[in-house]
Amino acid sequence: MHPRNVHRNGYPMSALCQSYPILEAHVVKAKSGQQSIDFSKAASVKALNAALLIHYYGLNMWDIPDGYLCPPVPGRADYIHGLAELLAKENKGVVPTGNSIKGLDVGLGANAIYSIIGSQTYGWRFVGSDIDDVALKSATALVNNNPKLKPLLAVRKQHDKAQIFTGIIQPDEHFAFSLCNPPFHKSAQEAATGSLRKVKGLGRHKQKHNNTSKAQPITANKLNFAGQSNELWCEGGELAFIQRMIKESVEYQSQVEWFTCLVSKSAHLKAIETSVRYFGAKQFMKIEMGQGQKISRFVAWKF
Repeated sequence: MHPRNVHRNGYPMSALCQSYPILEAHVVKAKSGQQSIDFSKAASVKALNAALLIHYYGLNMWDIPDGYLCPPVPGRADYIHGLAELLAKENKGVVPTGNSIKGLDVGLGANAIYSIIGSQTYGWRFVGSDIDDVALKSATALVNNNPKLKPLLAVRKQHDKAQIFTGIIQPDEHFAFSLCNPPFHKSAQEAATGSLRKVKGLGRHKQKHNNTSKAQPITANKLNFAGQSNELWCEGGELAFIQRMIKESVEYQSQVEWFTCLVSKSAHLKAIETSVRYFGAKQFMKIEMGQGQKISRFVAWKF
């Protein structure tokens, strides 16, 4: 993880429980003897997220509707810190902070995770967009119930599913960056298959470390990460979405300094770079992030 990522040394469960007492009911003892949670249980993952965001980022509360994406906070924080490094490269190596730095959070989601971490870590101001009314209502409630967040996050509805920046970026509005965690599956069926595979993996891990427990059937409705259709899949999947973003970014090249997007599949990188070059971007970068044995990355381009 990034050196500035406050989650790089694990979860201090006792301190987290003090900040968010609800978490205490979800704490279990791992095989190592350390306190942890059962990551196969949606309620436990949600409680851990709330505790992390309250403890480290100064929120009064955090919640999401049932069935909406509950993202792992440490990996999301790495994306924000990676963006900070990107901005620092053009600021004499110093990370710019404060509300003069404005970011566009494409696909804000019900959780508003990137805007929360970015605003509370670096003081940046955000506009968050989404097409889902329930997600927008949830994100707006987070803003209204957290005084620290209220001056730094504006929530906007994207009315056209075919558009990403159009209808959100206003005339004469300027952003230092845009960020996005795109839907990566091509269909609802593919998303369900991928989610079920993750759940089965969690089940095997749990049974491996607890041989006395009876094996439980794993079903798709036991997802601990959930996610609505627009969060998990779109026509053409991740690559098609990002290529659409690249094409549309040409129109807003004078209003967004850096366009960035997570890429879950490394096999897509070559095609993404080809598209970026084709549409005339002057710079293209691939920034890798490591969380344990997992390597993730985001791409960035500017005109």
